Amino acid sequence: MAKKLYPDKWLFAATVGLALFGVVMVYSASAVMAQRANGSQFHYVIKQGIWTGVGFIAMLVAMQFDYTRLKDRRLVYGLLIVTFLGLIAVFAFSPINGARRWIKLSGFNIQPSELSKLSLAIFLAYFLERHAGEERSFWRTFFPCAAVTGVLAVLIVAEPDLGTAMMLAVIFGVLIYTAGARLLHLGYVALPALIGLAGLLIFVPFRMRRMIMFLDPWADPQGSGFQVVQSLIAIGSGGPNGLGFAQGKQKMLFLPFAHSDFIFAVVGEELGLVGTLTVLLVFGLFLWRGIRTSLLAPDRFGMLLAMGLVTGIVVQALFNMSVVLSMVPTKGIPLPFISYGGSSLVPTLASVGILLNISQHTTGSLDLAKVKSVAAGSSKETKKLRAAPARRVASSRFG
Repeated sequence: MAKKLYPDKWLFAATVGLALFGVVMVYSASAVMAQRANGSQFHYVIKQGIWTGVGFIAMLVAMQFDYTRLKDRRLVYGLLIVTFLGLIAVFAFSPINGARRWIKLSGFNIQPSELSKLSLAIFLAYFLERHAGEERSFWRTFFPCAAVTGVLAVLIVAEPDLGTAMMLAVIFGVLIYTAGARLLHLGYVALPALIGLAGLLIFVPFRMRRMIMFLDPWADPQGSGFQVVQSLIAIGSGGPNGLGFAQGKQKMLFLPFAHSDFIFAVVGEELGLVGTLTVLLVFGLFLWRGIRTSLLAPDRFGMLLAMGLVTGIVVQALFNMSVVLSMVPTKGIPLPFISYGGSSLVPTLASVGILLNISQHTTGSLDLAKVKSVAAGSSKETKKLRAAPARRVASSRFG
């Protein structure tokens, strides 16, 4: 283990900046609705502020302990079991907005699917490190990882929550590929997964309506296309510089879920292209520093875990922005750090705490001259890379 250094200051600054920006934007996006529904314009922002504080505490705690303790088998499988039980328990509670995604406790709700991304990343990093040198074995390595991912994804799809299930698939794909799995094995699961995805889109009526609406939301602007149309109006109204903070109109009971899934539309309306690009650039900074942390991690577990955590956060952010801009069909998935809700915010900040913990143990510096691709490399080169330190393997995959 390398000597413990200071955490990555740019990664820390990007995280804190996005989370605090989220509190401000939740207030702007929810004030009108909160006043009408709860008699106080501060109803949602107070809750978001509390969850942000809890999340920061979780992040700071995660930064303090040695991240290699997460390799404890009891912790890895215990976290998986808790996640499985939570995903099953949601079906005992009444649905919210037509979905059973929450465990309802007094005063707040817990969404186990948000925990699944963290637990899956830890499991895959642990399992792939334990099977270093066997990455190309289908039955010993690839199949167990795919099976765990598949069970989690199926439970989440049943809620229904196809978006989060797709995030799990992305985390699995990135980590198994980074570890050195054969592309042929990825093809074995990609084909049936795509067929299953097509079935979920075509044969489930509400998803089929979303697909049709995605192709032409203006065909029914007051019906199935209402949410996307209002989102695009908000983005378009903002122009280059926006209407000004708290001056947006679409959040005034026109745009559904303005403070949660569609908060990026409020950013676009009030802060304009400058604001949306700034948010995108900060997520780009987060991605850069996160991947750098992964490539410089002192061990294989740290490299894979960091890669899984940063992948889950950034891909979800890009997916949410794409939904708001009508680049992909509408899915109920929050914008990390910024959307309202503690079920997403706290696990995300805890994940960043682990990422910052790993950054305290990074070694050396990136040497792009040594970056090689193993995607089409010789078998001799591949064997060398399989036995190499984590940084060399990751650098080869992502060169």
